[in-house]
Amino acid sequence: MTKKISLGDKIFVAGSSGMAGSAICRMLVKSGYGQPKNNGLLLTPKRKELNLLNYSQVNKWFIFHKPKVVILAAGKVGGILANSSQPADFLLENLKIQTNVIEAAWKSGVKRLLFLGSSCIYPKYSKQPIQEDYLLEGELEPTNEPYAIAKISGIKLCESLRKQHGFDALALMPTNLYGPGDNYDPNNSHVMASFIRKFVEAGKNSDKTVECWGSGDPLREFLHVDDLGNACISALEKWNPDDDDAPKDNKGEKLFYLNVGSGEEISIKDLTNKIAFMTGFKGSIIWDRDKPDGTFRKVLDNSRFKFTGWEPKIKLEKGIKEVIKNIEYALNDKSDRGKSLRNFF
Repeated sequence: MTKKISLGDKIFVAGSSGMAGSAICRMLVKSGYGQPKNNGLLLTPKRKELNLLNYSQVNKWFIFHKPKVVILAAGKVGGILANSSQPADFLLENLKIQTNVIEAAWKSGVKRLLFLGSSCIYPKYSKQPIQEDYLLEGELEPTNEPYAIAKISGIKLCESLRKQHGFDALALMPTNLYGPGDNYDPNNSHVMASFIRKFVEAGKNSDKTVECWGSGDPLREFLHVDDLGNACISALEKWNPDDDDAPKDNKGEKLFYLNVGSGEEISIKDLTNKIAFMTGFKGSIIWDRDKPDGTFRKVLDNSRFKFTGWEPKIKLEKGIKEVIKNIEYALNDKSDRGKSLRNFF
């Protein structure tokens, strides 16, 4: 099989400082990409160097730097509270970032672009496990509808540019992510980071109780962010929707976006019990049933992407243990290395 990208490519990772983006960069370097010794280059501009919300700036940056491969992992993200309280921000910022980067990439002659969506694009009451075919079959989960609509727009822009202009744009739909570089802010974090923060803090403070939102009954699927990083490389190297043996939908039509998940699910209640045990918390867990649960069940069917040759490798328990260990180390690290994480606690 001929690789669709090469070690000598100039690769732009948009959102390289975020959890997904930083993991993608780690995995690229580990695989030999973006290294001068291989004639490659990894472009990872920070926000002060490149404002992705400004199309003129983005377009000029592409013209000057001329990346050949783009991985779009940038965006405004957050949990239920952030999505519910800032719906306009989630819709506007994500639409602008996606449109600016994808359009500039197409116009500047980028050879491959990979857009990262989210499993929240699928209907609230979707059949399980969720196949790619179920997109737009029903209403979205209200608590993250603006974010989901933005991501759906990004998928359709990639698909439309491919159909109309032959632009080689792909999209992956990752499930809930966790791992190094996660956001532990109490108002903006996702469910895994929120729980880890709660129980690490409770253990430090010898708290008797920890309060969690909802009933604890919903089921969730989680993927370690390093597995996502490897999935991005695998997609860029191997997957071409136009190949005869590429994954197809249930009607035999080409698919331009594929699910990426672990294929394993766990109830929120079991997840909290697992994290409580790993952090040494021995108190009681109180469930605030007045708070929303979100979608009850959301597990992705990742069989089509696995068919291209990718497999998740990091088991949930091992991944959580490593995250907790790193957090506890950082909280006890008095040097600048632990400063950024300590600021969240």
